[in-house]
Amino acid sequence: MTARLAILLVLLASISGWLTGCGPTGEPLDAIQARGELRFITRNSPTTYYLGRDGPRGFEYDLAAALATRLDVELVVIQAFTLDEMFQALERGEADIAGGGLTLTPWRVERYPASQAYAHQTPQLIYKAGETRPRTVEDLEGMTVAVLADSSHEQLLEKLAADGHDGLKWQSIMTNDPLELLMRVVDDRVDVAIADSRDFFVQQNLVPRLKVAFDLGSEQEVVWYLGRNARESALMLAVNEHLQRSLQEGRIDALSQHYFDRDDTISRIDSQTFVTRVREDLNDYRQLIEIVAREQNLPWELLAAISYQESHWDPNATSRTGVRGMMMLTRGTAKEMGVTNRTDPGQSLRGGARYFRKLRRRLPDDIHEPDRSWLALAAYNIGMGHLEDARVLAERRGGDPHRWEDVMNALPLLEESAHYATVRYGYARGMEAVRYVQNIRHYYNILRWQTARTRRPTPPTDVQELLPPPLQALSLPAL
Repeated sequence: MTARLAILLVLLASISGWLTGCGPTGEPLDAIQARGELRFITRNSPTTYYLGRDGPRGFEYDLAAALATRLDVELVVIQAFTLDEMFQALERGEADIAGGGLTLTPWRVERYPASQAYAHQTPQLIYKAGETRPRTVEDLEGMTVAVLADSSHEQLLEKLAADGHDGLKWQSIMTNDPLELLMRVVDDRVDVAIADSRDFFVQQNLVPRLKVAFDLGSEQEVVWYLGRNARESALMLAVNEHLQRSLQEGRIDALSQHYFDRDDTISRIDSQTFVTRVREDLNDYRQLIEIVAREQNLPWELLAAISYQESHWDPNATSRTGVRGMMMLTRGTAKEMGVTNRTDPGQSLRGGARYFRKLRRRLPDDIHEPDRSWLALAAYNIGMGHLEDARVLAERRGGDPHRWEDVMNALPLLEESAHYATVRYGYARGMEAVRYVQNIRHYYNILRWQTARTRRPTPPTDVQELLPPPLQALSLPAL
């Protein structure tokens, strides 16, 4: 052992002892309010927390931010790169709450107090379509299973092995992102992977060749975990009250719909084709799409999704009705938007983006996002007059004409004479407009998740970065 390494180990041992001796004591809520910060540790993924176009986003982030607002403190998000890091942060008092699709398990709840459940999920075995589908645990013997290290799934495999399934083999992957496991199945590095149902439901858009083989266990409760000293605390009461109110007030349902929404009418083949086209064709136009999107104050992923739906990113596309270009503009719309060459990608994108924004501005002021954009997309496809007719029909049926879900259900009625004869603009291909919007939403979500992944920070590799934040300022000897 070198002298420098010995010094470092001694220093780390001293730090460990200092942390142990100075662990959190007293009422944790008092400490949170005294420093004005709620420290929430989570994992970086589309289902939990990520950096979006306008800042932090994610189901867990929004739920934690609402708690911080109720406590009148700032939310500080700490990102963990493994599940073990999340619980170690609780152990050392560096985080007040750990959350990120964490299931309630006997091992965890013995060590860390858990909140009430705010969601449910099921562990699922994932395989690649076209390969042998395992149907029982016995079928897994001889296969290699990918699993998140230190997860409830790994504990489940350990229990199954101890109960007689000693032929089980698995790889414990030191990550907190289930997509890394799923990509191992896609790339044939493992046979199957275990993922929670909520994670796979969202991320299947990115790996459309993968399917659920079977549920590997029963439905489990999803909870937040707190530090050891919070078991009988005012903080625990505040957390449970917040989660209970969020359930009763519909906040959690609204967040689930926003972050976990997916249109199951889109086929796996369509998804696979889109993912392939993103990889092979989008780079030719991505820079231009991003420039135009910034000019028009739109998410670039939305503009990319619209142009894919319109033309599959083909600037020379022409329909049988005479619309042309990447955004498939009619002659009239092109003239209105100042487009002189519909097959010029830049002109087409700018003209289509400006027209979409114009439609969005024409909607009533009390229609809010994201419904405002979905309704504007329907108008882009079917015309503003027919959209207004569908909104009238939605209201007649007891729906909300401000919500896309209710208008979406009314649009197909424009193809039935019993309904279109009663509105101003008459017949329209309403179902086509529904498919148009839902396809764009589907493609938009895939691109957003891919963007979120590119913004993920990489795990620290420097010894200094592995230390708790208060100690990172210490000067350690170089190795």
